[in-house]
Amino acid sequence: MDRAVHDVRVERATLAQADLAYAIVAEYYEALRVVARETPDEFRKEYFGPASGFWLAWVGSEIAACIALREMNKDEAAEIKRMYVREAYRGLGIAQRLLVEAESFARDVGYRRIFLDTTDEMRAAARLYERNGYQRCEQYNTNPQATIFMNKQL
Repeated sequence: MDRAVHDVRVERATLAQADLAYAIVAEYYEALRVVARETPDEFRKEYFGPASGFWLAWVGSEIAACIALREMNKDEAAEIKRMYVREAYRGLGIAQRLLVEAESFARDVGYRRIFLDTTDEMRAAARLYERNGYQRCEQYNTNPQATIFMNKQL
């Protein structure tokens, strides 16, 4: 893949794009063998409200990656979910751009903290989060696959 980071466009998905967004989430579910999955209806409710969001990264006309942010505690904390970069687009800094967009939105909405979970196998993701100021914390949810729990004060 010979594409530069400046060719990447990151946009918050609209409700009209929910099916398109869910398609990459379904790919993520399969690629990472995710057990805790939302149905398409649950997905729409979780990520398309005024205090939540779903971002798509585009390279040309192709969707390269995604990230989601959902409310945990009203006006207090949000949770990052569904960070996924398709294999052909890894190493271009797209995950960093998505994380910055989600954090910026969270600050604008008024969240004071962001939580996330990941697994020991997702070492690159854990390093990305650590480089961006996330610190390990106690388990905060019941995700059966998560082994690493992190949060960041905004």
